[in-house]
Amino acid sequence: MMRARPQHPRSARPVTLNVWEAVYFRQNEKDLIELADAAAAVGVERFVLDDGWFGARRNDHAGLGDWTVSADVWPHGLHPLIDHVRSLGMQFGLWVEPEMVNPDSDLARAHPDWIMSARSEWPLTGRNQQVLALANPDCYAHIRDALLALLEEYDIAYLKWDHNRDLVEAGTGPRRTPGVHGQTAAFYRLVDDLKQRHPGLEIESCSSGGGRVDLGVLERTDRVWGSDDNDPRERQRINTWTAQLIPPELIGAHIASAPSHVTGRTHTLSFRASVALFGHLGVEADIRGWTEDERAQLADWIALHKRERALLHDGTMVRVDAPDPAFALQGVVAGDGDRALYLFTALAAGTTASAGRIRLPGLDEDRRYRVEIEPLSLRGLHANPAPWQKDGVVLTGRILGSIGLVMPSVHPETALIL
Repeated sequence: MMRARPQHPRSARPVTLNVWEAVYFRQNEKDLIELADAAAAVGVERFVLDDGWFGARRNDHAGLGDWTVSADVWPHGLHPLIDHVRSLGMQFGLWVEPEMVNPDSDLARAHPDWIMSARSEWPLTGRNQQVLALANPDCYAHIRDALLALLEEYDIAYLKWDHNRDLVEAGTGPRRTPGVHGQTAAFYRLVDDLKQRHPGLEIESCSSGGGRVDLGVLERTDRVWGSDDNDPRERQRINTWTAQLIPPELIGAHIASAPSHVTGRTHTLSFRASVALFGHLGVEADIRGWTEDERAQLADWIALHKRERALLHDGTMVRVDAPDPAFALQGVVAGDGDRALYLFTALAAGTTASAGRIRLPGLDEDRRYRVEIEPLSLRGLHANPAPWQKDGVVLTGRILGSIGLVMPSVHPETALIL
């Protein structure tokens, strides 16, 4: 259904590096140019500058709503960074949160009446911010023009569009009438206006992670952020269930730092990359501080994703409910049934030492397939090999789909790619 949309992306989904977990609000030209160099060296194709580039936004308490480049952080504007990113062959993307405003901002001080409220007082803040009433024509025009000014001055291919609080006491206008429907319609109209003026612009819907993924959003956007939690143990479940509706090429899935900035858990690069491989791949880390070997491995994973991108982003998604919930399997089968790629994950300690036989669904029953483990996913893996693992095995799709294969016995929180 989603792939039938007229506006569904037809070009290869660019491998993305988002700078949020790399620098947070600590932005400066030198560090981000260095990070862009490191990103290009490992094969990144899109470089995204996240929150902190505008106004007085040195933390999440101030500046939101003032969509002008901060002269304190970027004394030469964004041109030097963008020009450098483009010279490296990458697209440039920018984070925005157009519907939101900090009370401590020039916009809130100038137009307090633009803030949604059901009473004369503002609602309680969420993440130190309030919601702008986009259904107000003056407010709408101001935000639209601010975004258009950025798109017209800078070579921006992509907007990461965030929305970090709920609509609470969402009244609008002098009579404080209910405003959620009007707000939603105005948001849709704003996205439509920007895309009409800039037809090549791509937009990601991000809302404290995956909090705004409705059919109206999916009709207008080119990517959704699955979750702010990049821990692969959590993301495997998140990505799997998100893919019940949304194809993997639309689900942002990033290889992040270890330990995870959300859960504190540490996982191998192989596990982090294996899980992210099956989405719209990205990186969310300061890879300048990674070892030479880690960066080389990351480059190998990105190269693997590019080799398999056409299959991953155009094939048929399949999944298996394993008898033991500690294990999971999902995969993508080519439309012609010629080949497939599967992700087997051990999320926790199983009730037995091995997952036993796992079926590989979706294959042509009458074809014969060679099954091998992707060597990259074996790096650093502690496993008792399966009998077929060394040389691979050739079996029919019927046998693989009905009887399956005995999986290697692996430690919890690891993954294999078949």
